[in-house]
Amino acid sequence: MKFRVDSVPGLDDVAAYLIKLIPEYNIFAFYGQMGAGKTTLIKRIGHLLGTTDLTTSPTFAIINEYNTASGEKIYHFDFYRIKDASEAYDIGYEEYFYSHYPCFIEWPEKIQELLPENHVRIDITVSDATRIIEINH
Repeated sequence: MKFRVDSVPGLDDVAAYLIKLIPEYNIFAFYGQMGAGKTTLIKRIGHLLGTTDLTTSPTFAIINEYNTASGEKIYHFDFYRIKDASEAYDIGYEEYFYSHYPCFIEWPEKIQELLPENHVRIDITVSDATRIIEINH
């Protein structure tokens, strides 16, 4: 699936599409250059899921946990600052990835070998003020 998005509110269609995949998938890997909009899209997903938590990039914490309106958990990872996949073991990534709660991962290329085979890949490409978002699962 491919989306062309020109504004933040336009991300809601992408977020809604990804939310529909949650019953079948819980790992969502977001690829894109710095500033492409990975965190912003994850914020929109959290908003549509009803989280009232402040959704921010967990760049320094590596992982943030949010609660949805229905009391479900959402895990948001940012692996930008890790040096290698062994650091993901240190935070106990397996506990999160195999919890069946949605896991939204920024900079998944840093832990590519740890991603479960059954995950959703989201590629965000910047073209002028437009984002091209490709979703593969």
